[in-house]
Amino acid sequence: MTTITKVALAGATGNLGPAILKGLLDAGFQVTVLTRQSSTHSFPSNVNVNPVDYDSLDSLSSALQGQDAVISTLASLALSKQLLLIEAAVKAGVKRFIPSEFGSNTINAKARQLPVYADKIKVQEALQKEADAGRLSYTFVVNGPFLDWGLKVGFIGNVKNKKIDLFDGGERIFSTTSLPSIGKATAAVLTHADETKNRAVYIHDAAITLKELVAVSKKAVGEDGWTTDNVSVDEMYNNAWAELKKPQPNHNVFVFGFLKTGIWGEGYGAHYEKNDNALLGLKELDEAGLLELVADVAKN
Repeated sequence: MTTITKVALAGATGNLGPAILKGLLDAGFQVTVLTRQSSTHSFPSNVNVNPVDYDSLDSLSSALQGQDAVISTLASLALSKQLLLIEAAVKAGVKRFIPSEFGSNTINAKARQLPVYADKIKVQEALQKEADAGRLSYTFVVNGPFLDWGLKVGFIGNVKNKKIDLFDGGERIFSTTSLPSIGKATAAVLTHADETKNRAVYIHDAAITLKELVAVSKKAVGEDGWTTDNVSVDEMYNNAWAELKKPQPNHNVFVFGFLKTGIWGEGYGAHYEKNDNALLGLKELDEAGLLELVADVAKN
């Protein structure tokens, strides 16, 4: 039986990092946060903070001595930094590595072809190679788009401005999870280390269509003033490729185009019918729970 008590968290800030940190602390893990040497972020007093150089194997392996697990929530532009972090984890004798997945179903063959996931695939392959050699185990956490964040910033929709785009009519079911639930489930991966070894785990707070989400949002914040535009996924996908091929492509156009294709396009495995909610202690939100979440997003 694998026992994990000490966890190093790389990328404890940003959108997801604080939720993962809270989940780990609530579950009783001893957490060390790895920060860049220039970082000025502060953390709770019960968290160890270890500044590292993400370009130095010695710095990383020294910081990981005595750690049982590493969780990475490094942002998209820093995903390739995980390759050295994996090497350092092996050198330090770490048992489990959870990479910065926390999004779409990159295990799906069609999703793996989207160029925005190239760095994630390289990290997966590096971890699978180490696992095959018996040097390290891994877990990929697949949770779909962040439900609360996505409704706040406009990625899924914007409940404050009452606007949601309906991709291909908005009738495809997709899985989506709030940040607190991702934090809780990620900690639970480590308390169920044997059951989650060397595989992807799938979680969601809701499996819902965009049309259903519009209906819930109208109940939560009022019927009037909503804008729902129909958007073609194929057109968005083609526009993303056209943008990427430009000499100086607009990052927002091609990245978000491909990400949204992987969630609301056909055949990308975005609905997790088989999932690990029960194993990891997550319950799907009922309509009352969704209403409360949407109302909270609208207020904050």
